[in-house]
Amino acid sequence: MKREELFIVSKLWNTFHNGERVEPIVKKQLADWGVDYFDLYLIHFPVALEYVDPSVRYPPGWHYEGDEIRPSNASIQETWTAMEGLVGKGLAKSIGISNFQGQLIYDLLRYAKIRPATLQIEHHPYLVQQELLNLAKKEGITVTAYSSFGPASFLEFNMQHAVKLTPLIEDDTIQKIAAKYNRPASQVLLRWATQRGLAIIPKSTREPIMISNLQSIEFDLSEEDIATISAFNRGIRFNQPSNVSPPHSPSLLPLM
Repeated sequence: MKREELFIVSKLWNTFHNGERVEPIVKKQLADWGVDYFDLYLIHFPVALEYVDPSVRYPPGWHYEGDEIRPSNASIQETWTAMEGLVGKGLAKSIGISNFQGQLIYDLLRYAKIRPATLQIEHHPYLVQQELLNLAKKEGITVTAYSSFGPASFLEFNMQHAVKLTPLIEDDTIQKIAAKYNRPASQVLLRWATQRGLAIIPKSTREPIMISNLQSIEFDLSEEDIATISAFNRGIRFNQPSNVSPPHSPSLLPLM
């Protein structure tokens, strides 16, 4: 397989937001992959943390040492300017953002010389984020959805609000819609997202599941069914620092 036949995406972790740290860590990641460039490179979170040298700990995680969360003074503008430099040097073909909300996107667009190619967000029927999708569409930013199955992606972290919710794949309404189209519930959830204009990146190492995920674009949901699924919206976000940073730390505020 040729390199140009692959689309490789990676992300900038929070501890490398200072401008002078961006290019060196990207070069390390490229060396780890054994490639010369990334097709897409994203800022993972709009959260800047104190630098941790890879020789000390890699990946560095959320904590500087022990349970301590130590922020960095790096601004999003400083980080984005360094990201733009990656494109100029051929280390990344495109750059984008992940887990950003509207206010930060508007701020970034004020000074960006290269606009973000994509916005990657948590997106599922419990977290529809329609206003954010409208903003991205207006600004010409492609949106990629992760955690399309909602709480299922976060059960491994033993998050209580994930455990208490009915898995979307098992929900009676989703099951009825799936039966209507003679499709598995997983395909219904993925098709709901793609028909709303999002790209999807469901994870699996099992070939039958990967094939099933690809088959989710082989049928169309009715507008009524799309609206029914969208009505699940509860504004429940799972992937925020206060939820996914083990051990849990009260010093981390929710990602808004």
